[in-house]
Amino acid sequence: MTTSVDQPPQSVEGASTGFAAFTARERWVLLVASAWLVIGLQLDAYAHATTPELETFWTPWHGVLYSGIAASGFTLLWIMKSRLPAIPTYQSLLALPNALRIPCAGMAFLLVGGGVDTLWHNIFGIEQRLEIFVSPSHEFIILGMVLVAMGPALMMATAPGRVLGAGGAFLVGISALFSVLPIHIYSLHATALGFRHLGSGDATPNVYSTDAQLVHGYLVSTALLLVPILMIGRRWRLPIGLPSVLVSIPALLMHLMFASQTAWWPHLTVAVAAPVLELLLRVADRLVTLPVNGRWIALGLIAPPVLWGAVLLVGQLKFGTVGWNIHMVTGLLTLTALTGAGTVLVTRGIQYLQPE
Repeated sequence: MTTSVDQPPQSVEGASTGFAAFTARERWVLLVASAWLVIGLQLDAYAHATTPELETFWTPWHGVLYSGIAASGFTLLWIMKSRLPAIPTYQSLLALPNALRIPCAGMAFLLVGGGVDTLWHNIFGIEQRLEIFVSPSHEFIILGMVLVAMGPALMMATAPGRVLGAGGAFLVGISALFSVLPIHIYSLHATALGFRHLGSGDATPNVYSTDAQLVHGYLVSTALLLVPILMIGRRWRLPIGLPSVLVSIPALLMHLMFASQTAWWPHLTVAVAAPVLELLLRVADRLVTLPVNGRWIALGLIAPPVLWGAVLLVGQLKFGTVGWNIHMVTGLLTLTALTGAGTVLVTRGIQYLQPE
């Protein structure tokens, strides 16, 4: 909705810590390595979703995933080499800028999770259905992926300036996308992007209340879709089209990976509604005078109910019903608006990462 940003921080991380600024080559190499890593997860998730009888750890998809972990690890070692003494110490590692410490912490989670995952499968077998999303080894792997994939954007954030060029916007956008995709997959059982959006689905999920699960899914998806947009807007002016990409691509990929045999219309509605909504909000932003925080809160209040309202409207036109009455529909859209505003307030309350 808005391209306005707060006043820049007084200093840029790395400028006063004695560490060399991150080069474009370092950022792009880490982006490729983290892309390799996250694409491995997508392939593995797709394989498990379409081939439930997979009962071995030694699959091509795991090969892509674990080689991506290795590529990311060696890339981080290469980036750190010139920023650490010949004999690294605990203090020198802690002194690294946050843009390196965070992906390095992610790599630690990946190594622990990967090692435990092999042992876990050999002892307890391959997880199925909901088990996949709560297995301890998988939790470590997902967390590690998110933190490593953040690396290129965090490195870009250490550079001065509030405007992203085409290359910078692509790098930050892809980094944000790869950071949030594992979370979308991890929350598959509690997201409106992973199953039918209406209150009357053909299949009955294994939950206490189908309606409650679906309502929860809308709220979780609202927060997940907003957070990367808000975090990028906290640091830079949002490039035109980037918010739409960060909403549309997860919706389409989630359908492709987990629901490709069902109708495309809910996810296509999200993908089409996102750019239309962005255009309308950008026009409104030029016409309405509000403080910066007020404009972001307005985004949180307006965007979610409009986006999900479009999905429900298309469902109503297609089937003649969405399975819920007026009380449920209006209450659900009100909850998504409140969730959006709350997500804005929490995310914008997070300060810039400063050196300690």
